[in-house]
Amino acid sequence: MPVNPELQGRQFPPTSPYLVGREKVREFARAVLATNPISFDVEAARAAGHADLVAPPTFPVVVQEQTLAQLLAEPDAGIDFTRVVHGDQRFTYTRPVVAGDELTATLIVASVKSLGGHSMVTAESVIVDAAGEHVVTATSTLVVRGDE
Repeated sequence: MPVNPELQGRQFPPTSPYLVGREKVREFARAVLATNPISFDVEAARAAGHADLVAPPTFPVVVQEQTLAQLLAEPDAGIDFTRVVHGDQRFTYTRPVVAGDELTATLIVASVKSLGGHSMVTAESVIVDAAGEHVVTATSTLVVRGDE
């Protein structure tokens, strides 16, 4: 089944809040081989002007994953996860993610395009803090391979 083009423009409910913990920041930083001390040492982060440890730039995928799960579970989406390849990932920041942030994400399907027998679904996850202030928008493009 092809991807439903009517997904374009659809907005999903906000996710449950995600509390960013210091150890999660450190674990993620180690996993992506980040070396900046502001991701490991609270005093280094504060000396650099941050309230707490600073998450590496790709950390928001942890929060975005919840929104993409909503999209993939959508009954009328027509997205077979076994045929999905991650095509692109981008982040647009207002400010860095820091330990102690309580983040909530809302997914909007920005576009659905067909290319040959394949589909490309671009989803934007707008991530805000507990005060509702924008922190980062994580944009993913999923390529859904067509029948072979």
